[in-house]
Amino acid sequence: MAILSIQNLSFTYNGANRKALSGVNLEVEKGQFVVVCGESGCGKSTLLRLVKKQLAPKGKREGSILYNAQLEGAGNREQGTGIGCHSEQSEEGPSFHCALTDVEDMDERVAVTDIGFVMQNPDNQIVTDKVWHELAFGLEALGEKPDVIRKRIAEICGFFGITDWYHKNTSELSGGQKQLLNLAAVMLMQPNILILDEPSGQLDPVAATEFIATLLKINRELGLTILLVEHRLEDVFPLADKVVLMNKAEILLCGSPREVGLKLKETDPQHKMRLGLPAAVRLFNLLGAAGECPLTVKEGRDFLERTYMPEHTEISEERPDGKNRAAALEIQDGFFRYARNAPDILKGLSLKVYENETLCVLGGNGAGKTTMLKILSGVKRVHQGAVRVWGKKIKDYTGGSLYRENVALLPQNPQSVFVKDKLIDDLREATALMSLKREAGDAEIRALCDGLGIGSLLESHPYDLSGGEQQKAALVKMLLLRPRILLLDEPTKGIDAYSKTVLSDILKRLKAEGKTIVIVTHDVEFAAQNADRCAMFFDGRIVSEDAPAAFFAGNTFYTTAAYRISRGFYKNAVTVEAVAELCGRNPKKL
Repeated sequence: MAILSIQNLSFTYNGANRKALSGVNLEVEKGQFVVVCGESGCGKSTLLRLVKKQLAPKGKREGSILYNAQLEGAGNREQGTGIGCHSEQSEEGPSFHCALTDVEDMDERVAVTDIGFVMQNPDNQIVTDKVWHELAFGLEALGEKPDVIRKRIAEICGFFGITDWYHKNTSELSGGQKQLLNLAAVMLMQPNILILDEPSGQLDPVAATEFIATLLKINRELGLTILLVEHRLEDVFPLADKVVLMNKAEILLCGSPREVGLKLKETDPQHKMRLGLPAAVRLFNLLGAAGECPLTVKEGRDFLERTYMPEHTEISEERPDGKNRAAALEIQDGFFRYARNAPDILKGLSLKVYENETLCVLGGNGAGKTTMLKILSGVKRVHQGAVRVWGKKIKDYTGGSLYRENVALLPQNPQSVFVKDKLIDDLREATALMSLKREAGDAEIRALCDGLGIGSLLESHPYDLSGGEQQKAALVKMLLLRPRILLLDEPTKGIDAYSKTVLSDILKRLKAEGKTIVIVTHDVEFAAQNADRCAMFFDGRIVSEDAPAAFFAGNTFYTTAAYRISRGFYKNAVTVEAVAELCGRNPKKL
């Protein structure tokens, strides 16, 4: 029997003229690891939030979301009975009969404990100042006894390996630690279903891999049912028992990872989601190979070594050269701290970004990358060192001249750029700043929004959009300011693979127009495809930089899945397209 049965579910947000979900049917069995994927705005997050009673959005819901309460620990935990259950005594002993219950009708306490939810942004879920208090908060709110709370916390700290930072302030934690803390706090409630909405979206690649490994451990060792929405499918797609591919508010495909990959290729080989599949799957499809499709890096390497001869082994690449180009941005020996007595975040940072260059800066959570963007944009000032924009000291820009058709910063949290009740009014604010007439401004807005697939959302409240849609809308607002220098903080966070290709096309067009672009990102694939130069940020400074192929080929852990597949077989092949190109040059094995 399914632990969760979603039957003919449709949902429309208040004030919306289109359905966010339409006729969705899904069965989730106890203990399954289910991955939900699809384009931005297809209804994934809406589906997950409707399952969690306390987070359900406002609107018109049709259909059913049924939860099976006849589970160990559900309902009345002391007696082991669940919602809608009753016991009967017979010669064989007591037996329990249980009806599926709609989540809307669940007891509030049971809805809190049985269905756990982890959000995309770690900071949005943390409510206290200390790690130990955050762990205890939920159980205290439920009125658990202190000795029970201490016992559960001790156990969970050992399971998650977080004892070393038990007494830390939550503000001191990295993004990965915060998300692990959120997961641990939810697991303390002993849920029967764990729901996660893009939990790795703001984590660096290493932290994301570790977080997914923790989810797998929970699923395999505890038998916990997991329902996970993700855009970054490289790690989670092969782990799934079931993959649910959504398309325009409906479920398009549902099955095992290999089944979904094969069905997608057969039913619609040009479907946008094919770009988001794991590197091994995309390589297999690009080469038109037959047989069983590889899912993991290991299977991809086996396929490569089994099928091709490594004769033409190298992708050539031009190294970046700053000669004869002006410096658009420059930091010399920069130091910065957020408070007078706090430790330095930037520690002697030196960086030069050249005119008409796309620089991608990568590194772990908490390394100082976002702080660097704030310094480059003039939002913060170094307490030691020099910062220049077009050779002029940043402090010498006055009267808003730094931002007038000059520098624009897309922040990590896109909601911070919205101030109006309608998206169109927010975007018109930007065109007004550029002194565009209404007709010309609206035409530019329409062109940019249609290009990013959000043209139908202009009358929506910005906060009603999905995370990916907000990211696109915030980018449009920045582009409307026509900056010469564009600073982007995690621009691919929350958007699907096809939208990333659209963003890539926009960035290439901007570069062709002479723009300078600095991107802070955890998306190594995006950096490999779009950067002229990549730089590694660590401990408050740049520690390495090079052209993308040389940069990622020189890394062991902080590199692309395509390079992991081709490492030792082909040289400098750090994208799926590059690996496929070299395969095309080489003969197949007999």
